[in-house]
Amino acid sequence: MIKVSRLYKNFGHLEVLRGVDAHIKRGEVVVLVGPSGSGKSTFLRCLNYLEQPTRGEIIFNGTLLGNSQVNMNRVRQEMGMVFQQFNLFPHMTVTKNVALAPMRVKGVGEAEAVELAHDLLGQVGLADKVAAYPGQLSGGQQQRVAIARALAMQPKVMLFDEPTSALDPEMINEVLDVMKDLAHEGMTMVVVSHEMGFAREVGNRVIFIDEGRFVEEGTPEQIFTNPQNPRTQAFLSKIL
Repeated sequence: MIKVSRLYKNFGHLEVLRGVDAHIKRGEVVVLVGPSGSGKSTFLRCLNYLEQPTRGEIIFNGTLLGNSQVNMNRVRQEMGMVFQQFNLFPHMTVTKNVALAPMRVKGVGEAEAVELAHDLLGQVGLADKVAAYPGQLSGGQQQRVAIARALAMQPKVMLFDEPTSALDPEMINEVLDVMKDLAHEGMTMVVVSHEMGFAREVGNRVIFIDEGRFVEEGTPEQIFTNPQNPRTQAFLSKIL
């Protein structure tokens, strides 16, 4: 589904990604872990060109990204992204927040878009909140609306950039439960997260990234119980 080759990303003189390679198979859940500032979020944002890579190749679903023949807005429709902050429109109901993109971008009729929004809000456990406004919801509920909004474009891949980091501890599980359901339904997912329990339970592969390099990757069992790289061992010893 996604193949990344020798990906570099610089911000001025700061080299954030240093020649990383990756492949994400259809239906796979890949979890990126590592210290703050290691390049996890930058890698995720390069996948859909929210950040322009300095050099390297990204092939998504057979298409080489970044050349003038590729419509990146269309590519982004197939890569749903959920950020740390919910970024919902406060003056719109949650139904309108979810229905807006299919109507504006795909030309879906209002009645069909509203029906889709209600279905997705039900899927994320918010069927009773369809008429609510974001300000009337908890942080966990708002993040679940943001997930429904991303799913409304019927993406082939979902990218999650630390989706629970802005939430109070008691709200984290309700968001992780929605992500677990998506994984069980076969959604291809790339997740940046500090939630090691989620990575262990749901991830097919875990990649440890540090200082812009993929230091070690393997199954959750391999990474969490028998890491080989001393840097991985040091990191995990502090958080597990």
